[in-house]
Amino acid sequence: MRLINSFQVISVFLSLAIISGCGEEKPSLTPLSQTSTILAFGDSLTYGTGTTIDRSYPSILSRLTGIKTINDGVSGEITARGKIRLKTSLRKYHPDLVILCHGGNDLIQKVDQQQTQKNLDEMINMIKKTGADVILIAVPEPSLLLKPAPFYRELAEKYSLPLEEKVLSTILANRNLKSDSVHPNESGYLQMAFAIANLMVETKAIKQLNSLE
Repeated sequence: MRLINSFQVISVFLSLAIISGCGEEKPSLTPLSQTSTILAFGDSLTYGTGTTIDRSYPSILSRLTGIKTINDGVSGEITARGKIRLKTSLRKYHPDLVILCHGGNDLIQKVDQQQTQKNLDEMINMIKKTGADVILIAVPEPSLLLKPAPFYRELAEKYSLPLEEKVLSTILANRNLKSDSVHPNESGYLQMAFAIANLMVETKAIKQLNSLE
């Protein structure tokens, strides 16, 4: 049985064309190889709550890129705990690229945004000290407008990081792409994986995407 059907893939490409819009120049990343390791680090959005592990965005991303992608998501985690756990993960996995998607639970629990930004700043610093690259994924604030919290762009600009700023806001604004108010469903995670993979192509981390068929 196929994991992803053709209709889903076509829908994703149409959605990504809308999300991408006018492209701004992205920072370049170090090209990855077949022996590289990607660490997808975050909370339930990384773990894949709302679908099964093999349909989480890290699993799909691994197939799209052909590169080992570790799902290191912990449901319910806030950034204060994440920055402690990250130290162990970096020592354990020695990633070449870290996809950092964190802060959603801080926003839901109304943690002071300056503290959340500080925690993410420390995580980015920690990753960069190992020599790994970072892609930052912005999480929307829980509101009717679903705009990304502004500190994600501030951090991306401070460290010259590639930022995927729109995909989660777009997914969570579409009831057909989410399993509940804060988590994507299978189709939503597919769209998330494609958005990140396309960003990796734009930033020269990879040359092209593999087919999911």
